[in-house]
Parts: sequence; structure tokens; C-alpha cells
Amino acid sequence: MEQLSKIHVKSNTFLFIEISSVEVIYVCEWTMNTTESDLCVFIRREIVKDCRRVKETTCSMHEDALITKRPVEIWVAAHVGNSSCTSPRRSVELQQKVKHDVPKDISMSWLKNNLSLSWTAVEEYPALAEVRFRRLEHPTDSWETIQQAGSVIVVNLLKFTPYQVQIRQRSSHVRNPLWSDWSPVVTVPAGDTTDFILYWHFGLSIHKLEQKPEVSMTTRLLNGTRKVTLTWKVRRGKDAKTFTPVVMDTQSSQRCPCVVKRPDIKSSEYQTYVSYSAVNISVMAMNAAGSSPPAIIQVPAQPAADLKICNETLMNKKIKKKTCREFYELRDGDSRPENIITVTEFVCYLYFEHRCKRGKPHTIEMCLFYKKQGAPRIKPQNFTHSSETDNSVNLSWKAIPPADQRGFLTHYSLCSVKISSPECLNISASVINYRLENLTPGAQYNISLAGVTPGGEGPNAQTTVNTLPEKPVNGAGRNNKDTEGLQDCEAKPESKW
Repeated sequence: MEQLSKIHVKSNTFLFIEISSVEVIYVCEWTMNTTESDLCVFIRREIVKDCRRVKETTCSMHEDALITKRPVEIWVAAHVGNSSCTSPRRSVELQQKVKHDVPKDISMSWLKNNLSLSWTAVEEYPALAEVRFRRLEHPTDSWETIQQAGSVIVVNLLKFTPYQVQIRQRSSHVRNPLWSDWSPVVTVPAGDTTDFILYWHFGLSIHKLEQKPEVSMTTRLLNGTRKVTLTWKVRRGKDAKTFTPVVMDTQSSQRCPCVVKRPDIKSSEYQTYVSYSAVNISVMAMNAAGSSPPAIIQVPAQPAADLKICNETLMNKKIKKKTCREFYELRDGDSRPENIITVTEFVCYLYFEHRCKRGKPHTIEMCLFYKKQGAPRIKPQNFTHSSETDNSVNLSWKAIPPADQRGFLTHYSLCSVKISSPECLNISASVINYRLENLTPGAQYNISLAGVTPGGEGPNAQTTVNTLPEKPVNGAGRNNKDTEGLQDCEAKPESKW
């Protein structure tokens, strides 16, 4: 019997659905001139794999059955009847002998005459990649090859020329790495003068999708969640058989609060569930050649009447499992479309807390939040008076914009000074007009107005009012004593902004 040869050990790492679950499999490969034998794989002097009458020339073993962290001898023995033979013995430290799988999920993009390649990472450290390429019109030409760590950019290609590309990878953090097998040959369409990205599926024909899908949306409110139905027009023509829609949204892609797998869509309608916060949904048409430009569908935040003020201890609250929170900055009463990661002081946020219930995102709390409050930044604008009488005057102003309030505006402080002593009262934060009464006829008043938050009183706006003289009654003047002026008032309940 011819002696067995070419033994080498490789290890592949497979990630299962559970993100934290990692399994390491060691594979022993060999070559021989027959498969009509009983085979055993030995490490040191113990049989670790008994493969009887195998047709393949490979065996897989779990790491739990092996010594992986120090050098061991490994060999394969074959038995036919009373005859036997063994391969050469090889000393190897298994954890340092790594062979990765073929690169998967390859994406490609042109930028002028440079081709960028990327794929799913197989380890924490960037693997060394080797790319070989040649022009599609010259399949007999020799391959050109480059090596780089991580993703690869092939520069100075012919922009309007299609190419063939293959990729393989090798571990960069073990002592004895092995190259993976080459990926199947893929054809890169000629680069355009504009950028585009292609997601590749091997072995299919190539026709680029250049227009984004035409998508319509309907939403339905369902007690803490929203059901979104998307419909689109199916592409006609030569790409129709290979057309596949791809739908992604900004919440599930960030696992907030539910982890949702990318759906396998077979029709021109798709239903999903989103929380009450703003969500962007991207719909792309994908075929063998790649993806179309995305159609971005914006689902605005669900309006809520009479929003309450968040508890001050919100930032110290522990978030439960399958729960996430989002902060959206409020400007001029509307929330900005992006979720804010770093919350700053003196800025008003619309706060959302979501929980994953039966695989669907539910919003369990919405409120207005300040990390820290301060006094308003500016005074009320356009503070004016009109319709003076002998004992009253109309006052009006523009509200302080939310971005300048720097806290929850509880009220306005309205003060009047006739001679030297001011008399002040509190005005509701929700009004922009007020009639000031019980003034002294024929007197001059300096009137000021300032916004007030829990952080303090802001700058004041001022105006000067001259009341009219007292009108005679039946030829005699009315008792012309000073009125009590403005009286101190108890603070009205703080309104919710």
C-alpha cells in the first residue's frame, strides 16, 4: 500500500445564531490512492477519530477532544486486512495552525478608476488578503496580484473596462497560518464616472439596477407600536426573475430594541413593526449584479399630546434587558431626525424608551428631558405695549424659542416700576399677551418681562408706558390717590411644555 502523505491541520471558526456562541472545529486532511481502508487519526498515541471506510480524505474534530495549546504529534493510519501504513508524523500546535474559510459577502465599489473590495471579517484582527484580477476581455492573461490587510483597494484600473476578481485570506495573528481557498471568480462591471456599490452573488448573470424602487407606505397605530406596510413596483424586463427586495431600518439594524434578521421577501409587499420614534427604512432592489440605489422611507415620530416632563433621575435608571432608549434633540418644537448618542446640558430632548415584546418594538415611555437646566439665553422678543388707558395697558411679545430656553419655561416674570419700588407677578409660560391693570392715571411705568426656568431667570425685555390722565367725572376729579399697583401673585402651576 502506498504511504499516506500531505497531512495538515486547519481550524475554522463558525458563528451560530447566538452571537456569543463560538465553536472551533479542527479538520485533518490527507491524500491516498484508495478509499477502501479503515482509517484512524492519531494525536500522540491516542485515537481521536476513527473513520471507517470513509470515501472522503478529511475528518473534523471538536476542540474539546484535542490538545490545542502545546505541540503534539499527529498522523493518519490506514488498515486493509492485515496490512497497514501510516503517514509521516508531524509536530504541530493546533491553535497556531489556522485556515480560514473562503471570503463571503463580498461587496465592491468603484471610485473613479479605483476598485474597493470588502467582505465579512472572520476574526477580530484584520486578516491578510490576497486579490488577483485581470481584464474580462483577456481571460488568458496572467493574474495580477496584490496583498493588503483587511479590505482592499485596487488602484489605477481602466475605468471603463470590466474585470475578473478572486480573493483569498489568511490569519494575521497565528504563527502558522494557511491561505484559504480562492473565492469563485466574480466579474466586476466597468466603472462609471459616478460611484456605485454592488453586492455579489456568485455564478449569476450581470445587469445593473440603476433606479431606486418606487415605494409607498401606510402605518397603523397599535398600542405602543406601529405596523408599517410597504409596497413597491416589481421590476420588469430581463432582471425580473432575479430581482429581490432588501429592506433595512435604522432601529433593528442597531438592535433597538429587537434584533431582527434580514427578511427573505418573495412578494412586492412587506410588513414590519416600528416604535413611536422616528425611523428611516431603506428599500433596495437586488439582483445577480448588485443593488439599486436605496429608496429612503421616513417614518416620523408619533405625535403625542401633553407630553410630560421626564423624571430628573432618568439618566441613573438601569435599563432592563431587551430595552433601549433614544434621545432626539428638539429644535423649534420639532425633533431632529437622528438619535443623539451624547446628551448635553441645557438642550431639550424628546426621550423614548422602547422594549421588545414578542419580537416587536413597543414604546413604553415618551417625555421631555433636560440633562441640566439653565436660565433662558435671550429675552422675550418684540416686547411692546398698546391701548393705554388711565389705569391699564396691553402688553405683547414673542415666545422665547425652545433652543434658547435652556430649561422648561415655567412662567414669565412681569415687573412694573412706577417710582423706585418694582412690583412683579408671574405670567403663564403659554401666553404671549397680557393686559396689565390697576395702574395709576397720569403716571410713567418702566415694565420688564423675563422668562423663568428651574435654572433661573433670563434677560429681561423692557418697555416704558405712560398712562393717560384721569378723566373728570361730573366736573369733579375722581379721588386721585395712588392705587395699590401690581400685587404679588402666587406662582401658577408650572405648565408642561
